[in-house]
Amino acid sequence: MDVNGVNAGASDDKASGLARMKRLALGLLLLAALLYGLSTALQGRHPAWSYVAAFAEAAMIGAIADWFAVVALFRRPMGLPIPHTAIVPANKARIGANLANFICSHFLSTPQVLEKLRNFDAAGRLAGWLAAEGHAEQVGGHLKAALRYGLDALDDERVGHFLRNSVQQRLSRVDVARLAGRLLDVLTTQRRHQALLDEVLQQVAALLEEEGVREKIAAVIAREVKYLRYLGLDQLAGQVATGKIVSGVGRIIGEMGQDPAHPLRLRFDEYMAGFIERLKEDPQFRLKGEQLREEVLAHPALADYLRGLWHELRAWLHDDLSREDSGIGRRLTEAARTLGAKLQADTAMREWINAQVLAAAPPSIERYREDIRRYIVARVDAWNTQELTQELERNIGRDLQFVRINGTLVGGLIGLLIHTVTQWLPFLK
Repeated sequence: MDVNGVNAGASDDKASGLARMKRLALGLLLLAALLYGLSTALQGRHPAWSYVAAFAEAAMIGAIADWFAVVALFRRPMGLPIPHTAIVPANKARIGANLANFICSHFLSTPQVLEKLRNFDAAGRLAGWLAAEGHAEQVGGHLKAALRYGLDALDDERVGHFLRNSVQQRLSRVDVARLAGRLLDVLTTQRRHQALLDEVLQQVAALLEEEGVREKIAAVIAREVKYLRYLGLDQLAGQVATGKIVSGVGRIIGEMGQDPAHPLRLRFDEYMAGFIERLKEDPQFRLKGEQLREEVLAHPALADYLRGLWHELRAWLHDDLSREDSGIGRRLTEAARTLGAKLQADTAMREWINAQVLAAAPPSIERYREDIRRYIVARVDAWNTQELTQELERNIGRDLQFVRINGTLVGGLIGLLIHTVTQWLPFLK
């Protein structure tokens, strides 16, 4: 149902209820006036009519006095400039400030809100809600719809242009040489680069152990020792030399594996340290890095690659999110369900979440309470005076008409009591 329609219907019901109560209160006043006129005219016929007249007279006075009091809240009775009337319109700003203070003091004080949060058990409610049948699917569906909407919104050349420019501008500020130096700094911490050296040497050794490689090395060496060809020793010399090479490499690898302070390792350390320092500080290296970066950024292939990458990624995501059996949606649903189950099973985690909520709440309460206070004051102040008066009267005016009705009846009874006491007092002396 339309919310505005509901509000309008409720407003009409309140207005009609108020009108009925006004007619009832006015009817009682007219009835009292009619009764007063009748009883006054018939007083000489029977003493009882004097009591009726006293009741009716006091009832009229009570009705008119309470009518004046109720009307004076919202407007000037009969338009007369009587002091201390039209109380609501005349004190709109003060009413707004008092209303804001009342709400903030009695509903939004820090201890009250914190107590509500403690009793609320946000983590427990979240866990229970996620673990309930169908709720994880709802979360997954909402997140999937939000992602699909975001992808559709981003499918705009202006967005693509902005993203490409942002990436390129960001890359244009990268100091390639210094970044490479820092990266190598991290990679060589605690001599991690020595493991790389070990791997290279082992690969070289494994390569030299291959029969085809050894044959090629032997053939190369045989071609170089031409003077032994005439004696038929060239192939033998190649094989012997190859064997020595393989043996030497194996020996070096064995020695370096047993000795962390092997001279070759130390020289490799020195080389890496010097190379890293040059990357970070040498102007020539930095200049070469900048030139390489500018060439890459200026190349049309980079823009085409980024554009194609973005389109392919967006198309893949959109295709997946559009399917009923979406893999992303399934993972989101499963993540929500898993979160609920784990929170339910982990009391310590729920306590931690609730503790974080309570710890983070006071600054937010203090901040937003003042925002709410200022908003209420500003909203009431900006409200049209006539509209505010009508709205208040529409909401509380019906109850105020009972004041008029009660004033009519109670006033009449008090008037009757006073008249009775006055009539009977001489007989009690």
